[in-house]
Amino acid sequence: MNQQQNIAPMEPLLRVQALSKQFAVSVGRFGGTRPLHALDNVSFLINAGECLGLVGESGCGKSTLGRTILQLLSPTSGAVFFQGQDLSAGDKKTIRTLRRDVQVVFQDPFSSLNPRMRVRDIIAEPLTNQKLPRREIDERVQQVIQDVGLRADYLGRYPHAFSGGQRQRIGIARALVQRPKLLICDEAVSALDVSVQAQILNLLQEIRQEYELTILFISHNLSVVRHIADRVAVMYLGQVVEIGSNEQIFSDPQHPYTRSLISAVLEPTRNSKSKRIMLGGEIPSPLDPPPGCYFSTRCPIAIERCRTEQPAFNETEDQGGVRCHTPGEFKVDMKTSTSE
Repeated sequence: MNQQQNIAPMEPLLRVQALSKQFAVSVGRFGGTRPLHALDNVSFLINAGECLGLVGESGCGKSTLGRTILQLLSPTSGAVFFQGQDLSAGDKKTIRTLRRDVQVVFQDPFSSLNPRMRVRDIIAEPLTNQKLPRREIDERVQQVIQDVGLRADYLGRYPHAFSGGQRQRIGIARALVQRPKLLICDEAVSALDVSVQAQILNLLQEIRQEYELTILFISHNLSVVRHIADRVAVMYLGQVVEIGSNEQIFSDPQHPYTRSLISAVLEPTRNSKSKRIMLGGEIPSPLDPPPGCYFSTRCPIAIERCRTEQPAFNETEDQGGVRCHTPGEFKVDMKTSTSE
């Protein structure tokens, strides 16, 4: 008998299953509320050791998704499984373990650092709260400050003494000091200059290998995601509309929204007639999404079915998929990106 037949498939490190999050929003003058659909039936998984890029326009629900995974927000429905364990059903001990195993790097490095604390205390604070021995804390802090490319004498300074890129390195060091398994980067380079962005991205690649990290990289910048991600998930109005490998998403996107995003970051060549795919139509509100496909009000190939019936997310064998009634039918050459 073939021994490989007895090997069960490896459980993904993170699995998000049919996750939805609604907020009650006040409307009118008489105290009425309506549900705002921030997340709508979101499902995906991240395997140990990979980097999944999560992209989409501002307000599409990317950061809400990150906060719900961290259990900073409670889901309206659905579940988040970390190492096979349902976090929404976990007790306080489970959540404390999650806080160590899943760390986050925020967009603004200055606001995420306590200006009244020295760098050493900022990085050491999570370990101090765990009541680890002082010697072990010092060893970890010294090691991690070196791993993020900063000098040991920086530990005695305050955050205001550093540049934006250096502050982000401090934030990364604080996340790494607990030796997490999953790192959520929520727009971690969007507030930085382009040259500094490249440095931080290279740093994330290095520590990913050294610390054996799994990364969820949230960004609105497709060029950045293309540099770092193994797979890419595209969000629109609270839904994941496409997931695929880095190569597939950037060379043969199946969803019209994905194609329009990629056309905006294509690098024109001498022989090409590169032109951005401009979307018309009305941008719907998460307070009142369309009855059919959420993208139907802007889609250049929408048919009547798209306006009345919401498409299911059709999964592929390579852990990808697309939410579209007519996937791949928006025939635009991604090398030239010409549009009607």
